[in-house]
Amino acid sequence: MAELPSNAARQTDIWSLFRAACTATPDAPFLLLANGTVTTYAQAAARSAQIAHAFRNAGVRAGDRVAVQVEKSPTALLTWLAALQAGAVYLPLNTGYTIGELRYFLGDASPALVLCRTEDADAIAALCADLALPSVLTLDSDGTAGTLVEAAADQPSTFDHAASNPDDLAAILYTSGTTGRSKGAMLAHSNLASNALALRDYWRFTAADRLLHALPIFHTHGLFVATNITIAAGSAMIFLNRFDVDDLIRLMPRASVLMGVPTFYSRLLAHPGFTRDLASSMRLFVSGSAPLSAEVHKDFRARTGHAILERYGMTETNMSTSNPYEGERKPGSVGFPLPGVDLRIADPASSGLLPQGEIGVIEVKGPNVFGGYWQMPEKTAEEFRADGFFITGDLGFIDAQGYVHIVGRAKDLIIAGGFNIYPAEVEAALDEIPGIAESAVIGVPHADLGEAVVGVVKASDPGVDEAIVRAALADRLARFKQPRKVVFVDELPRNTMGKVQKALLRETYANLFAN
Repeated sequence: MAELPSNAARQTDIWSLFRAACTATPDAPFLLLANGTVTTYAQAAARSAQIAHAFRNAGVRAGDRVAVQVEKSPTALLTWLAALQAGAVYLPLNTGYTIGELRYFLGDASPALVLCRTEDADAIAALCADLALPSVLTLDSDGTAGTLVEAAADQPSTFDHAASNPDDLAAILYTSGTTGRSKGAMLAHSNLASNALALRDYWRFTAADRLLHALPIFHTHGLFVATNITIAAGSAMIFLNRFDVDDLIRLMPRASVLMGVPTFYSRLLAHPGFTRDLASSMRLFVSGSAPLSAEVHKDFRARTGHAILERYGMTETNMSTSNPYEGERKPGSVGFPLPGVDLRIADPASSGLLPQGEIGVIEVKGPNVFGGYWQMPEKTAEEFRADGFFITGDLGFIDAQGYVHIVGRAKDLIIAGGFNIYPAEVEAALDEIPGIAESAVIGVPHADLGEAVVGVVKASDPGVDEAIVRAALADRLARFKQPRKVVFVDELPRNTMGKVQKALLRETYANLFAN
């Protein structure tokens, strides 16, 4: 199988990387569907060019925003390539957002075009009319019908690519907004291309790889990590419209890599069909978007012989660290800074640098880091140090071997009776108790302590109760770290990327200690 020409590594935007792959191997597969349908690189280029023409005919010009809220499908993915060709700024929106939430995002970004689900057409058209936004196109859940498909059908299969500079905007991704106003992270072409190339090399991707893709494509993980690495390597994706563990089991023999969130791996471990033999053809399992428990890491390795590779990134930074491809992949660690990325630990209060092993706020700098927040210059200034380091808001430390460890978000830090308590440490202790499937630790108001530690627990054994938990933690954690209350739930609330919604938990249990 032909490899990409060496000059592909010097490209500074994703479309140029795609074009290099298309030139080198036009008939190589790009998308492999579960039903056996194959889309080659040449076919993807032609179809995305038709969509780019549809965008242009709808009034989209270089630099305009294109907002997309549709279900995952091959056509939906090709709108990313179409936006790149048209020189537009891509604005993927979570499919779970309501009309009320969309009002904020669309009003803030002022897109020239909104692409929505067919069934949402009337509501979105009314919203766009209210916001004085000019154009709406639709796409059905399979990506085979809608006004976008109709508008693209008779268009030319080539498009005169709108030239872009490395620092030009390629996309705006809004942060989840679990606390406060959502912010639009502005990502340049060079941010995305440099990260794709760094990860391609760090994770040893080649054109022979087949990535099992079951992630959503409105998020950094599924759109920019999975898709852009595939493009940079000239490889292919086994493209699933949604996550289904039975589909993963069925298709894994055709794949070489899986990228997933921790839920993927816990559900694979719970599936009787997931065996060492099944995983034997795989070369790499990657986890991200939420912390992977040490227990799942250990159980997965025992079952398959594979150590899951955990990495760390954010909407604003793409990927910043990764456990090594070769060498120890430490459970509970997110590895080392990627080539070209500088990472340091600073005191959240003084901003002074902290020595190795001490917990502080993680700050990063590199070609992967975004340029700032859309129309928020003051917020942008607040989040960057004078020397260009971005303040992530994540708390962590660097161990003696240089591995980076995340202990939680700064906003999740619990201060009880004057003591700093890091939820990740308490969660790790809870998760090791037999009969506990997973946990989340939060701080809630307490009249005496200021905040009290609360453990929210999902049990796998109905016999586990608060007394058992307290007894198990008695010799494991200092008294001030132990939960004052343990709450049992059927499921922990999560967002679409599998992150536990601690803000929601804090709100739910805010009055737990009220008189």
